Amino acid sequence: MLIIRPIRASDYDALYSIAVESGHGFTSLPVNEELLRSKIARAEASFTKQIDKPFDEGYLMVLEDTKTNEVVGTCGVEAAVGMQDAFYHYRLGTEVYHSQQISVRNEVETLTLCHDYTGAAEVCTLFLKDAYRKGNNGRMLSRSRFLLLAQHPQRFGETVIAEMRGVSDDHGDSPFYEWLQHHFLGIDFVEADYLSGLGKKAFMAEMMPRNPVYVCMLPKKAQKVIGEVHKNTKPALRLLQAEGFKFRNYVDIFDGGPTVECALSEIRSVKKSRLLTVSIGKMPHADHHFIISNTSLADYRASAAKLLVSDEHDDVVLSPEIAAGLLVSDGDQIRVLAM
Repeated sequence: MLIIRPIRASDYDALYSIAVESGHGFTSLPVNEELLRSKIARAEASFTKQIDKPFDEGYLMVLEDTKTNEVVGTCGVEAAVGMQDAFYHYRLGTEVYHSQQISVRNEVETLTLCHDYTGAAEVCTLFLKDAYRKGNNGRMLSRSRFLLLAQHPQRFGETVIAEMRGVSDDHGDSPFYEWLQHHFLGIDFVEADYLSGLGKKAFMAEMMPRNPVYVCMLPKKAQKVIGEVHKNTKPALRLLQAEGFKFRNYVDIFDGGPTVECALSEIRSVKKSRLLTVSIGKMPHADHHFIISNTSLADYRASAAKLLVSDEHDDVVLSPEIAAGLLVSDGDQIRVLAM
């Protein structure tokens, strides 16, 4: 059985392994012991913290195979980005130049450094080990985060974003970043990305261009990848687009990858999920897969199973094994979402 649960200190070795395997461009998990242990401690505190409004909480979860007790994936949600550290994006805009005297009109795309997403929630840190990239595992891991949002909306920003990994090669080099490195930062993409993941972002404010950048003045290969995703990220982008996430002309400042957004209340899985009351017993035959979660926070659990769910009734039968995996008893509520 595959169970999603909050990360804990004993998962450090597994998280470090995932950080190594995820490779370049996976900024949220740098290969750094101090940072990874800090992320785990922050998540443990966030899941038990009493809050009045979302601030800087981070809800990092792992996917565990209960047969082997192996951690095989991660997913996370940031409650409200940019509340402690500056959260940078480039905003794609247009400047218009028109001269009636010479009868010329030009529209020029610009990139402007901004903090427009400060306070938004962010779905992030989605990674699944190769051996488990089959069936509905990736879909379940990704969409399980929306059940957490649906159950605890007061803990998250009203807008939810996802930063999609931009185009880079097998060595981690980004065509978009090359011009920035050459003219402004002077350090390579991997180092800049790594420092950003560590939260050491002072160099951005100090060295990034302060005025709008004219896209037409960038190298053609840099222009070409603005708003494009890495080949390995396309499936994740399609999943988010199906949830209602849209590109609103914001891109990553290093690799030019798109950021997509959706109002929390408008996310398809948030709207479509339902609360059902549990009965424990022999599960009837069912043809449809569902993502399932309990309604807890500190003891959050999610999984997937075939369930017989009726539009007319608000109860569902779970086997003792699934109920135990979700930490629920007779009469408890679960949240379900058709796969």
